[in-house]
Amino acid sequence: MQTQNIPKIELHVHIEGTITPSLAKKLAARNGVKLDPSVLQYEDHYTFTDFLDFLNQYDMVADCIRTPQDYEDLVYDYLERCAAENVIYVEFFGSKDHGEACGISYPDMVAGMAKGIERAEADFGIICRCIMTCVRHYGHERALPAAQAMIDHPHPAVVGFGMAGDENAHHPKDFADAFDLVHQAGYPTTAHAGEAAGPQSVKDCLEYLPIKRIGHGVRSIEDPDLVKEIVQKEIALELCPGSNLSLGFYDKPEDHPILKLKEAGCRMSLNSDDPPYFMTTMGMEYENATQLWGLTEDELRGITKMAIEDAFCDDETKAKLLAKLG
Repeated sequence: MQTQNIPKIELHVHIEGTITPSLAKKLAARNGVKLDPSVLQYEDHYTFTDFLDFLNQYDMVADCIRTPQDYEDLVYDYLERCAAENVIYVEFFGSKDHGEACGISYPDMVAGMAKGIERAEADFGIICRCIMTCVRHYGHERALPAAQAMIDHPHPAVVGFGMAGDENAHHPKDFADAFDLVHQAGYPTTAHAGEAAGPQSVKDCLEYLPIKRIGHGVRSIEDPDLVKEIVQKEIALELCPGSNLSLGFYDKPEDHPILKLKEAGCRMSLNSDDPPYFMTTMGMEYENATQLWGLTEDELRGITKMAIEDAFCDDETKAKLLAKLG
């Protein structure tokens, strides 16, 4: 089965993690940043030895971003690649902390991203929105300012709030005030959990944070009662199978719980996470879903439909996307 013709939705991708080596070279040259040549062996992907090496490479490449123009260019570059694979909507994660670390204010960072979003929609018809995140291992002290900045500087391109980073650092309850702040302001929220840490990580997020989606959440399968709760509360899982396999959380495709979660009735989307690092794309994620796990075209279209329904954009945008799905 060819999956190219199936409209695709992405709800879980880190915008700094979309930078290909070829784009990293351009940004580094533009900004006078020196990159380790070993990181740039290939044009379209990276290789790493373990999770720590992945994080080090990620931070090194992300450091090439120094201006709002860089954000505009990397957003446009990624959306162009997505559109070529019939991705019709993307929600990417942005980070106030990363922008400020590169010397870019939050409003300027968002403005740069928004220009990339607007250009891509005009040129390719792809629609995109942003979810701003706090970084879990940075702690509560930096989460609340991230949430406050989003509220103080609203932008139509920013439609939700989330939490990324090391899920073994700190406890979700430590971030409840930041999440409650954006929730009370009317923004939906998501949080990474149940990937590097087990099902308790997901339980804690559900108990203390007003979330509508879970980033990854695959380890939920280890607790049948938790899976039932996820189904009952209609919490959507942002699944990233290629990422899980590449990072070694599962040794082989048949170990991945995507089919068990689907059979249990979990809402889900398919996503690339950090595509050039995991040698994946949205097109490959959909293709692998049929080649590795036997999902049919109807089932994949059903996943796209669920993703549209669980997206954080407004109802008018969702209606446009559903019309494209047919």
